[in-house]
Parts: sequence; structure tokens; C-alpha cells
Amino acid sequence: MQRVSDLLKSKAKEVWSISPKSTVFDALKIMDEKEIGALMVMDKKDNVVGIITERDYARKVILKGKSSSKTLVEEIMTPSEKMYTVKSDTPVEDCMVLITGKRIRHVPVFDGDQFVGLISIGDVVKSTISQKDILIEHLSNYISGKY
Repeated sequence: MQRVSDLLKSKAKEVWSISPKSTVFDALKIMDEKEIGALMVMDKKDNVVGIITERDYARKVILKGKSSSKTLVEEIMTPSEKMYTVKSDTPVEDCMVLITGKRIRHVPVFDGDQFVGLISIGDVVKSTISQKDILIEHLSNYISGKY
């Protein structure tokens, strides 16, 4: 059974972040440059205080008629106490249930209070498909007598 820690091993180690006092425009620039859909929001002591996503921007800035250059990240981010999170030993299947059930696209990973990474719906889907492909290959080999 594959775990979140396995997903994190195959990803780039760097997780991009931004200050809660930065503007939403600055957050969008980073997301565009890095081709990502979410940033962790970190305070000056590198503690996670929230997450900001493209969806936050669409729903809390554009639809509300706000300006991304005047709105601060802290005004629209999902605060840490409201974030859905997982542990690194969480099974990938449980992540799929969380992501689909809560309709979220990014899940911060923690070991205790320590932030260790960020996984996306794409990471989980890719892993799930890969595991299913492996199972299908094993079953096909079994049926065809290769074992």
C-alpha cells in the first residue's frame, strides 16, 4: 500500500510559500512562475499559518470585485486551523477519499506539528493510476501463466 511519504519522495523537495502580509498579486505571480496552483502561507518563523490557492483567488477576490494588488494573502487564505491535512504515513487511498469528499486540490502533509510537504490531486491521481496499472499487469501475468 502506497503512502503519502512515497509521493513526497518522488516530488521536488521545494514547496513554495508566501507571507500572509504579501499581496494576492504577488502570490499569483509566484504561482504563475512556478506553474503551481497553491502556496503555503508561512509566518516570519516559518510556521504554517495557511494555504492560498487559485480557487481562493477566484472565489474571494474576482467574484467579490476586489483587487489582487490591494488584497493581502491573509484576507483570502484558508487558515491553518481550517486546512484539511494528512500525515506522511497516510495511505494514498485515504488522500483520494479526502480530496474527492471535500472537493479540495491541495493537501498539506504534517508529521506532528512539522510541515513536511504538499501534495496535489494530480499527485494522488497519478499514483493511483500507476498502482492500478501494476495490479492489472500482475493479474494479466497470473492469468496468462507467466508466474
